[in-house]
Amino acid sequence: QPRRGLGGGDQRPGQDPATGSPTSLASLLTGSHTVRVWYASPQHFRLSVPQSMSESDVIRDGGTAWLWQSTLNQVTKYTLPASAPARAAPNTPLTPDQAARQVLAAVGPTTAVSVSSNVSVAGQAAYALVLAPKDHRSLVGQVQIDVDASNGVPLRLQVFARGASSPAFQVGFTAVQFVTPAAADLTFTPPAGAKVTQDNLSSEQPGQPADTAGTTTIGQDWLTVLKIPAADLTGNTPPGNASAGQRAAEGAAVLRDLLISATPVHGAWGSGRLLRTSLVSVLITDNGTAYIGAVEPSVLYDAAGKS
Repeated sequence: QPRRGLGGGDQRPGQDPATGSPTSLASLLTGSHTVRVWYASPQHFRLSVPQSMSESDVIRDGGTAWLWQSTLNQVTKYTLPASAPARAAPNTPLTPDQAARQVLAAVGPTTAVSVSSNVSVAGQAAYALVLAPKDHRSLVGQVQIDVDASNGVPLRLQVFARGASSPAFQVGFTAVQFVTPAAADLTFTPPAGAKVTQDNLSSEQPGQPADTAGTTTIGQDWLTVLKIPAADLTGNTPPGNASAGQRAAEGAAVLRDLLISATPVHGAWGSGRLLRTSLVSVLITDNGTAYIGAVEPSVLYDAAGKS
């Protein structure tokens, strides 16, 4: 249903305090941030990250998507393939609806489901759908999806680590209006003087391998483990593919940071380093392969031994 809302937290991203560079939209996965959302359909929406003196926007208008970073005065225009109506624009942050759909896809016999009422989100009466994994090897305690009682739209998603009373991750609206956005809010024209680059995604051929072709999953439901080969982390990319090269460089930097803070471990599967938080475990073997999941380390070890 068409809707326009204001979601997120109370911290607005500006610049990275360590580097002084503008905060990327991908950084919305950590910390607390405010995002404005205009949504008419999967092909027509706008996401805006407000800052004190500037903003970053993602706009999809049919077969074209725009990434606008006013701090850098840069615009990237993406020409989307005709078969991409359900694909999100690059670096699009999750909305409550998108996050809820991902979690609901995991519901099955491994999940205990309950419902509670008398919930209020963004001033709207809602009911809470609570999903809890039955297997104790999952680090997820429960996932709560608060759904608008009148419109059936997810307003907030909260993920709780096992035994925790406060969410480790949440995305939700602080204000919402169930109205059709104005057409002007869903279109974009690059400002005068902005540097515009173009990325033609429509030139991709059917069957062409994706950037994450080597990435696989092991296990299922709450015990799913993501396996990322060393090549995907350290950056063996085709010559001339600048965007893929940048992503590879970012992945290599993340890998280096993980190795610094991880603990040495070994077992029948081999040896490597383990990084564990209340919600996520990461195993990086000595050959550079990464295993990631919201699971106990023993599940990662089993996955490494099977591959």
